[in-house]
Amino acid sequence: MKRVTGMTSGQSTFPISPGYFDFQRWGESGFTFSSLLPHTARIADDLTFVRSLYSEHVNHDPALTFLQTGHQFPGRPSFGSWLSYGLGTANENLPVFLVLISKGDMSAAQPLLARHWGNGFLPGRHAGVKLRAGDEVVLFLDEPSGQSRADEAASLEAIRQLNARHFAHTGAPETRTRMAQYEMSARMQASVPDLTDFSDEPASTWELYGEEARRPGTYAYNCLLARRMAERDVRFIQLYHMGWDHHSDIERDIAKQCKETDQGSAALVADLKRRGLLDDTIVVWGSEFGRTVYSQGLDRKSAGRDHHPYCFTYWMAGGGFKPGVSHGATDEFGYHIIEDKVDVHDLHATLLHQLGIDHERLTYKFQGRDYRLTDVHGNVIREILT
Repeated sequence: MKRVTGMTSGQSTFPISPGYFDFQRWGESGFTFSSLLPHTARIADDLTFVRSLYSEHVNHDPALTFLQTGHQFPGRPSFGSWLSYGLGTANENLPVFLVLISKGDMSAAQPLLARHWGNGFLPGRHAGVKLRAGDEVVLFLDEPSGQSRADEAASLEAIRQLNARHFAHTGAPETRTRMAQYEMSARMQASVPDLTDFSDEPASTWELYGEEARRPGTYAYNCLLARRMAERDVRFIQLYHMGWDHHSDIERDIAKQCKETDQGSAALVADLKRRGLLDDTIVVWGSEFGRTVYSQGLDRKSAGRDHHPYCFTYWMAGGGFKPGVSHGATDEFGYHIIEDKVDVHDLHATLLHQLGIDHERLTYKFQGRDYRLTDVHGNVIREILT
């Protein structure tokens, strides 16, 4: 017996959802792709699929919180925060962990909360920094009018001294975080404008990512920005695209979402590869759960699909994952896993392993016990690694 949401629990019949789109095999790997993903299909042989992911959480917030932090309840550090804590920075002029959000179909969007990229009980400097769309990517980063560089430097030094005195008196660790963030903000006044200035991108970039990449706030723009972050050694870059909760009108709405994300996703992988960055960069694509094989609603034209955490698919590219490999399998209805079940903790353990971290040794002492991203779970999926 499986839990279902209240949205289909009372539905008397559950017809199998019809196939709305064409599918065909691509590349030497022979992976099957929908006609909605022509760009991703062309990079089929660069991808590693895990088709047997599993979660216990049937609703968005606990499922997303679990995926991000390894626990369904708020308060734990997110994956990017753990990585910041474990690896530190490779670029002193940008935060270790950056977050980009694009908005698709907002009628089918679930809320995103800052705690999804939060530091939890880790020191505040490990929290993700969300960049905004538009001209002012980071609020209050521009220098105040009428203030010279010398004035600003003097202000920062005065604040640093006050914080240092406060820390010497109280020992509060967040004081050091504030000191570090003031210094980072000063450095970001130069690094962020350079990061977001696309004027040096050649015509081939726009051919690869598409014209949507010229518009701040789009998914394609964020994919291009993510590549520029990777070039600058930002450790962890998280892209969210909202609007996938298709409980109705899935035939219409899934086409729109795929059009917004297909080219950018494929371009990011291809761009990293052609620049020699894919070997030491991992691209991960997925969601907090899958969708049911059966329809929600009986009218074919307006039917949708409900949440289904009991089997869903992720793909990875680069970073020592075997390209062209598929791991795990489900039954013919796509409802139960029948081969190589993979828990979210296993995914976390594997990603940390490929980043040079033993998931059992990356711990932080809090409230009298050692915590880790994978808690007391997690096994590395060695079959998909080179």
